[in-house]
Amino acid sequence: MSLKSSRSSPEEKPSQLLIPLAEEKIAAGFPSPAEDYIELGVDLNKYLIKNPISTFFLRVSGNSMNKAGIYNNDLLIIDRSINPNPGHIVVAILDGEFTLKRLIKEQDKYYLKADKENYPTINLNEYIDIQIWGVAIYSIHELKKSNI
Repeated sequence: MSLKSSRSSPEEKPSQLLIPLAEEKIAAGFPSPAEDYIELGVDLNKYLIKNPISTFFLRVSGNSMNKAGIYNNDLLIIDRSINPNPGHIVVAILDGEFTLKRLIKEQDKYYLKADKENYPTINLNEYIDIQIWGVAIYSIHELKKSNI
């Protein structure tokens, strides 16, 4: 079984959209004085995509990775150029079915594990066709409004 992901995709130039970025960091603890410093812009591709020709977006369906901060309907950024290692959250294809789980290794055997209780660990030895398609590097989701 090979855990190295393949890197075949057409070469494309990523789009560039500059969004204003405040130079000051925002305090998530105690408030800090606001300042009127705004950078001209930030290109999210520069911060989120390191390997454009091997990066893809996938939409999440399901809740098995909630404890990892990945929720139903999140937009995932997947990098296929990263060698998957134990601890990475990976997109795997098992006998033709896609799944998103954490790659783990125990006693020289590889498994896929959900980050939420009550989901079975997947023993990769039980599948004939296994491909680790890519490594999840970011999850983008809308923040939920509180009922406070």
